[in-house]
Amino acid sequence: MPRLACLALLLCSALAAAATPIRIGVSGPFSGGSSPMGLSMRDGIRLAAEDINSQGGVLGRPIQLVERDDRGRPDYAVRVAAELIDKQQVVATVGFVNSGVALASQYRYQQAQIPAITAVATAHVITQQFLPPKYAANYVFRVAASDALQAPLIVREAVRRGFRRVAVLSDNSNYGRLGQQDLLKALADSNIKAVSVQQFRNGELDMSGVLQQARAEGAQCILTYTIGPELAQIANTLAQMEWRIPLIGSWTLSMSNFIDNAGPNAEGARMVQTFIEDGNTPLRSHFIQRYRQRYPGERIPSPPSAAQGYDSLLLLAAAMRQAGSSDGPKVRVALENLRTPVHGLITTYRQPFSASNHEAIGLDIPVIGEVRRRMVVYAYPQDRQRHP
Repeated sequence: MPRLACLALLLCSALAAAATPIRIGVSGPFSGGSSPMGLSMRDGIRLAAEDINSQGGVLGRPIQLVERDDRGRPDYAVRVAAELIDKQQVVATVGFVNSGVALASQYRYQQAQIPAITAVATAHVITQQFLPPKYAANYVFRVAASDALQAPLIVREAVRRGFRRVAVLSDNSNYGRLGQQDLLKALADSNIKAVSVQQFRNGELDMSGVLQQARAEGAQCILTYTIGPELAQIANTLAQMEWRIPLIGSWTLSMSNFIDNAGPNAEGARMVQTFIEDGNTPLRSHFIQRYRQRYPGERIPSPPSAAQGYDSLLLLAAAMRQAGSSDGPKVRVALENLRTPVHGLITTYRQPFSASNHEAIGLDIPVIGEVRRRMVVYAYPQDRQRHP
């Protein structure tokens, strides 16, 4: 790089460091069963903030992240939102891993007219909670694959493999209940009726009863909507029963605490993914390398969470630049009318949002992943070449 360009970059960085920071809230479960998603999201957001600040920040000001552990609890998350808004005075937030947490706490951001970008939670109702004309404007956006998208893709994968006698298993959280509803609708749209539909309590350690019933009904595969620890219980119980039947489900089958706790019993599980830990583009390769150097481990605990967190902050920064402000209403309008493409890890975002659609991820983006040798890889090699 020419010397003058280097000096200019250093000057921009110095000016940004000296300016008043733009405070962005980051709320997620950094402890507990959902922590692989929460920590991966947080760490992806951190890397995005570093990239933004190394290029002079936003509007000459550095991004400052204000991180809070919401513990995956809706009641606690409401208090976290209040603190971030009232005491920390964040101008926007990126986060929300658990659907119940998002639905409970995003009301505070809506009320304060502060943009809230959901980077992980997938319940289809999340971006529909504050729709016009009932509300003047909707301040909730999402960079994750809604369950309204995932459920049809799960069913399509089952049908593609010749399975029509399916069992549906989900937990009794908001995530599991709403996901089950979406799955049943997608099955009905494909003229399939599940042979067994069951819910279990969140944190269930004994899956033998629900699986024995599915087996008695002649299920050819299990469709799931729950998170890592419970998914591992399902896979391990199937192995104990010596019942070799495919697991196909939502993106949470890629969580590290499923893969680690299920061990060889996780092999072959398939799930919907927005991002797979595969350096098949220069940007993805660079991100994966940086993530592993900064946060050592066998793999990124939840690769989609990390990528969605990274891209969410890039989109928020782009909106602030376009708005020329960090003011909530102005940033919301800019998000709904982004004029410049944003090159993210998952895709290049070209006008990802509109006034009537706050979902950045469309049907053309997700792929099917598969657990092989303790890693999630592309189930279909041709998807590796597809970069929406």
